[in-house]
Amino acid sequence: MSIKQHIPNAITCLNLLCGTVAIVFALNGRPQTAALLIFAGAFFDFFDGMAARLLGVASKIGVELDSLADLVSFGVAPAALWCNYVKFTITGSWDAPLLSLGSAEIALSLAPFLLVAFAALRLAKFNVDTRQTDEFLGLTTTATGIMTASAMWLISNNSQWFAQWLTPTIVIVLIVVFSALLVSEIPMFSLKIKHWTWRGNELRFLLVGVGLASLVILGVGGIAATILLYILFSIIRFVSRGN
Repeated sequence: MSIKQHIPNAITCLNLLCGTVAIVFALNGRPQTAALLIFAGAFFDFFDGMAARLLGVASKIGVELDSLADLVSFGVAPAALWCNYVKFTITGSWDAPLLSLGSAEIALSLAPFLLVAFAALRLAKFNVDTRQTDEFLGLTTTATGIMTASAMWLISNNSQWFAQWLTPTIVIVLIVVFSALLVSEIPMFSLKIKHWTWRGNELRFLLVGVGLASLVILGVGGIAATILLYILFSIIRFVSRGN
C-alpha cells in the first residue's frame, strides 16, 4: 500500500483532532480558541476530499472517517460552544464550572447537545442518499459548524450586549430550528459557479456581495450572517418552486 493512500485520511484525522481539541477549549471558557479550531477543521475537511480525488484513492473507509470527523468538529464542538454560552448567560462567567450550577441550570446548559443527534442523522442520511449530487438536501453539518464558530467569535467579543437578548430560551429555539434544518428536505442551492453570466447565478452573486460586505462590517462574525442569508435564500427558492 503506497503512502499516498493514507494522505486523505491523515488530513481527515487533522479535522477530527481540531474538533476534539475545540471541545476542550469550548467547555473551559475559551470560545474564540474553539472557534479557530473549528475553522481549522473546516479547512482540513475541504482538502481531504480534494486530495482523495486528485490522488485517485477515494475509499469507503475515507467516507466513514470523514463523517466521524465532521460529527465531532461540526456537531459536538458547536454544541459545546452553545453549552458554554448558555452557562455564561446564567453565571456571567465563561469559565465557571458547569457542575457548580443547579440541576435545572445544568440541564438547560446541556440542551444544545441535541444538535449532535441531528448532525449524526444528517451525516448518516447523506452517506446513503444518492440524490445529493448537484445540491444538498438540508443544511450541512459543515455549514452549521462554521456558522456557530463565526457567531461565537462575534458573541464573545460583545458578550454583555448579546446576553441581554440572546437568552437561553432563544438559544434552545435556535438549536431546535437548526436541528430540523439538518435533517430537512429543503434543497440548499449549490455554490458552484459553472459560468460567469448573471442569469442563473443571481443568488450566488448576491450572496457573495452581501458576504463580502458582512465581512467588512462584522469581521469574522460576517460569516455567520452570510450563512444565515444562504439558508434564507434556499428556503425562499424552495417555497417559490411551489413545494
